[in-house]
Amino acid sequence: MFGRRKKRDAAEGAAGEAEQVVDSVDTEADDEGGRLRLEPGPRPDGPWDSSEVSDPAEGRVDLGGLFVPGVDGMELRVEVAGDAIVAATVVLRDSAIQLQAFAAPKREGIWGEVREEIAAGITQQGGIIDEVEGPLGWELRAQVPVQLPDGTSGFQVVRFVGVDGPRWFLRGVISGQGAVQPQAAGLLEQIFRDTVVVRGDGPMAPRDPIVLKLPNDAQMVPEGVQQEEGSRFSGGMGQLQRGPEITEVR
Repeated sequence: MFGRRKKRDAAEGAAGEAEQVVDSVDTEADDEGGRLRLEPGPRPDGPWDSSEVSDPAEGRVDLGGLFVPGVDGMELRVEVAGDAIVAATVVLRDSAIQLQAFAAPKREGIWGEVREEIAAGITQQGGIIDEVEGPLGWELRAQVPVQLPDGTSGFQVVRFVGVDGPRWFLRGVISGQGAVQPQAAGLLEQIFRDTVVVRGDGPMAPRDPIVLKLPNDAQMVPEGVQQEEGSRFSGGMGQLQRGPEITEVR
């Protein structure tokens, strides 16, 4: 089943705050700072552009701007900003990865500068950042300040990963055990690698989010409603109509 929800809980607050950091950046800062902007590097293991895959829908869920690999036992949730769906989150056991694609300049990668901006924003909030080269390339491993359910302050451990593609940038935010113990995130990392981005040919400003859509046969599940046994996708927001259930995505 699919869930459509607003980002409200502490576990997802870090990803939302990171989106604000990314979206609020002045795109002219690079010229003023003289930062070198490199062309996107090769992606021999993905993630993929839609032009590089013969059948993006094979083994993947069609979200319009993203084709997300299907894995047994996963939940797939979508994130909304206003009326637009702008991100998808794959939940697998005790870990999750949020996927969000953005438009990017034709010949310039933006992940290097986005990492700097996310790091600066989290540091200003009192968080801790460690930039390392991981399985998906350079990433940020962060301890992000959050308010815990009991009202006290604490930290959430998250990993920010990213890859530059042709005229797009794909960001992933890994949380849960996949962030606390990166060696446990192999399947989430493979989902990130095997995701297909559909940028489209229309004009888009750099950093504009690539808007997603629900699959035609998605089932919407109100938040808090008990899931049916064996369902693949879940989550939810109230007052949504039930539809045909997707029972197999591979």
